[in-house]
Amino acid sequence: MIKRVRRQFRRLMLVGVACCISGTAWAEACLAFRDKPMVPTDQKLCQSLSATVSDPSALPLDEYEKALSMFFDNWCHRNTEAGWVRDKYVRDTGPFTASRDTTAINGNWSGAYHGTHSPVVIWYSPDMVQWIAENRGPDGTRSGTQTPIPAGAIMVKEMYPAPASVCAKKDPLHLWPTSGAAIMVRDPDASFDGWFWGWYGWPGSGWKVDWPAGESNAPPGMGFGQYCVNCHGSARDMTFAELRNIEGHPGQPEVFLSQDFFNNQFLGTTGGVAPADLKSADGKTPAGDIHSLRANAEPVPAPLGKARSDGHEDMTAILTAFAKNGSPFDYNFTPVRQMPSQTYDNVWMPSSGPSPHSQFMTSDQCAGCHDAGSTGLQFDMTMPDPLGKELLNLSPYATWRSSPMGLAGRDPIFFAQLASELQTFHSEKPDLVQNTCLGCHGIMGQRQFQIDQSLEHAGDTGSAVVCGDFQRSMVDAIPYGNGHDGGPHASYGALARDGISCMACHQMVLGEEGTAKYKDAPQNACVLERQAQLNPNETGFAKTFTGSFLVGDADTLYGPFETPKKHPMEYTLGITPAKGKAIKTSEMCGTCHTVHLPVLKDGKQVGTVYEQTTYAEWAFSDFRTGYTVDGDLPLGPGKMALSCQECHMPSSEDGEKFRSKIASIQEYSTFPAAANTFGPDLIDLQPRKGFARHTLVGLNLFLVEMFQQFPDIMGVPTADPMLGAKGVDPLAYTERAMIEQARSDTASIKVENVSMTDENLTADVAIASLTGHKFPSGVGFRRAFVTFEVLDAGNEVIWASGRVNGAGVIVDETDNPVDGELWWDAQCKARTAPEERRHQPHYQTVVAQNQVQIYQELVSTPPLDDGVPFSCGHNVAPKGQLTTSFLSICAEVKDNRLPPAGYLGLDDRIEIAAAIGAGEDLAEDAGFTAIGDDPDYQKPTPTGGDKLTYAIDRSKIKGTPASVRAKLSYQATPPFYLQDRFCTAEGDDTERLAYLVEHLNLDDTAAENWAFEVVNTGIVAIK
Repeated sequence: MIKRVRRQFRRLMLVGVACCISGTAWAEACLAFRDKPMVPTDQKLCQSLSATVSDPSALPLDEYEKALSMFFDNWCHRNTEAGWVRDKYVRDTGPFTASRDTTAINGNWSGAYHGTHSPVVIWYSPDMVQWIAENRGPDGTRSGTQTPIPAGAIMVKEMYPAPASVCAKKDPLHLWPTSGAAIMVRDPDASFDGWFWGWYGWPGSGWKVDWPAGESNAPPGMGFGQYCVNCHGSARDMTFAELRNIEGHPGQPEVFLSQDFFNNQFLGTTGGVAPADLKSADGKTPAGDIHSLRANAEPVPAPLGKARSDGHEDMTAILTAFAKNGSPFDYNFTPVRQMPSQTYDNVWMPSSGPSPHSQFMTSDQCAGCHDAGSTGLQFDMTMPDPLGKELLNLSPYATWRSSPMGLAGRDPIFFAQLASELQTFHSEKPDLVQNTCLGCHGIMGQRQFQIDQSLEHAGDTGSAVVCGDFQRSMVDAIPYGNGHDGGPHASYGALARDGISCMACHQMVLGEEGTAKYKDAPQNACVLERQAQLNPNETGFAKTFTGSFLVGDADTLYGPFETPKKHPMEYTLGITPAKGKAIKTSEMCGTCHTVHLPVLKDGKQVGTVYEQTTYAEWAFSDFRTGYTVDGDLPLGPGKMALSCQECHMPSSEDGEKFRSKIASIQEYSTFPAAANTFGPDLIDLQPRKGFARHTLVGLNLFLVEMFQQFPDIMGVPTADPMLGAKGVDPLAYTERAMIEQARSDTASIKVENVSMTDENLTADVAIASLTGHKFPSGVGFRRAFVTFEVLDAGNEVIWASGRVNGAGVIVDETDNPVDGELWWDAQCKARTAPEERRHQPHYQTVVAQNQVQIYQELVSTPPLDDGVPFSCGHNVAPKGQLTTSFLSICAEVKDNRLPPAGYLGLDDRIEIAAAIGAGEDLAEDAGFTAIGDDPDYQKPTPTGGDKLTYAIDRSKIKGTPASVRAKLSYQATPPFYLQDRFCTAEGDDTERLAYLVEHLNLDDTAAENWAFEVVNTGIVAIK
């Protein structure tokens, strides 16, 4: 009951909007009324706190909120003796309409409130009311000479039950704010918008200080740079306040339609008529509630799905590093250290406005406007869920936030990989490893840190640029809380944890013109150093590989549309939206999804290699568009030309363009009338044709399931911060988007030419690729594999290639792992025959159950023996051991990943690579390795993909075959990869991933048994 009450108060507070309210809920009395007035009882306390609450930035936010709590708990804002003044009475902020369910006999009246906040009484500090009196006349006119609102001025917007008529005749001093109070404190030196914003709830409402962060991981309820500007940015000086509302001044407050006639109305129970057959027209469905409840601030984030209490028994072999006998490291497995709460991910625009020192801000600065339901009255960017009662939140913020891009700064798989790189693979080069890796996954934190370092040391060492080294420990830095002395790096930690965020992409500049304009800008000094280190011989676009792109000025963000509405962003953030040249090109994605890295051995660089070539694979396929920011590429567009965005950020369906507003703010024409607003020419938004969903998903469902089931460990909420309970949880939406991507846009599979004799059963499996790059693509350890099954008349499997156990390990008919599944011995002390590089080769014909067609890239290190001569490159013979280290890739062992349609030959690939500034090595590395003479990989084919044959000796089949079945499955983190994490590192990041892997419950999900089924032929009868 307590939790339910708290959630209700929280909902009402954050939006300040009531839901549909039945007459019986408020007809009897004003529920806010109290017999005794609630006024200050300790004048000395109020006086002692007055200066403190007037200067929010003078204290750390955790200390300030505690002082503010004391101030409000003592009702100091109602201190009329100190000059505080209030509104005349409780007033509406929008209409209240009556309706009734005419489909039901004796359907009762109910009311729906349509205000921008719940009904309010605003209290004004003396300096605030004085400013209003001097600058805003009683008739709403503005004085000729406007003065700035003084620092320290305060407004407290107490909120009450709807409609206002319920409590309007009561003395406000006797009213307890049932929906809390929205507060504004003027602090022009702290943030660009000039205000401290927040919501406060009196004892019993569930309000708690934000700092240190609570268990909810929700956005803070108070602070600078808060979501409140999505409405208040539409008002001059960020406030709608006007003199006529205030007690003691002439005029009457704005009046809205209020159909409250059924309040306290009584006309009998029968209406004075005899019962009769019901005669009436068909009733209409009652109007739905159009009000948004901003955040469903869970007391703790609600996991989506139930985790395992104990690990799956099949996972034991993978978790060998945590075996009690013989583990090489001394682990303290519990409790698992949590990632810092997302509550701390709050970096706002300073009062000085945009500059290189404020190049990046966290996504919460965008969420207020670019998340759905953010104003509480409109539901732009949503649609009803076809499968449920909630809304699908298709806004840029919501679809991005729960995508792997939005989660990149908290990705437990990445951080465990980083631990292995730092502790085992390349401990000699920690700075190179951390700057390189976090320069993508924690890009905003890493970049802002280096920008600030370079500016701080500018001139100290002549012409040299001092960038500094961004470290893993900085990602955990937070400003408040016991044991966290991370204040100096807290903003960098927040930016890094925010992942590959809004400002990372929307500030990108590419092409000759952008490079010439911004290459010498201070925000790019360390980017040029990164380019020189990672892409020393590349030119043009290729110079930007591995996330080494330049950014423009801090006061400009680039989007895809002509003539964007500039005023809201300029007024609230000092940033101008503009159309960008690169924003819709695949090169925008390709700069990060072409990963070019040094090859390290014993701390020395022995070569360079392409760890990831997703962009190049697309450019070499039939999906290529054939152009870049700087013009056309050789060979022109492919037959199926589609940009990366057209697949991963869809803006149309079945040929019809999406159309929607791209933000949700308080507009002039679509909201209840409000005073002192800007005109419709500045704040009314137009629907945009080509609205893009920022879904940005591949198939890493395993990552999303980890965040769904362990939001507490990952430090995230599960509910959307703006749409709340009205919307499908974003992580659930992302899961569904990934499943749709797998089923519809990845591959097709069919069984052909099935035949059986007394001696043999043969069948062909044909897989066509639907992707615009190899499948799988991205980081090289991902893989897909074919499961081919023979079934008897009862549909029982009697022969199978590609079966898995409960941990996703591919096993043979005796349940033993096939070659290549596990790399370490049972105690994690030694690699199994490392120089043999055991793995499943590429098959054209499969004849046994321990043979499995796995589509993957496998790579090896330089030789383990320092005396063995070697070179590194695409076509050199591997001499080391299989590796998962990104910085140890010396030679390819196997790359038979499914080619996309129309994949070009080497000569054509070289020509395109040269046009984007890369060498022949890019064209070579984007080819295939160890695929024999398989014709499916030798020349472009209309469908891409692969075809293989299963030729099975009937004597090996235990039973009588009746049918066959084939499916293609995907693993983002194969067993050998996970085992390598747990055998090559220790500490928080490794233990966290181990805990997630052990307890993740994938039963009854699309990734059951750690294998994400992409497509399935179903049962095919043997004729």
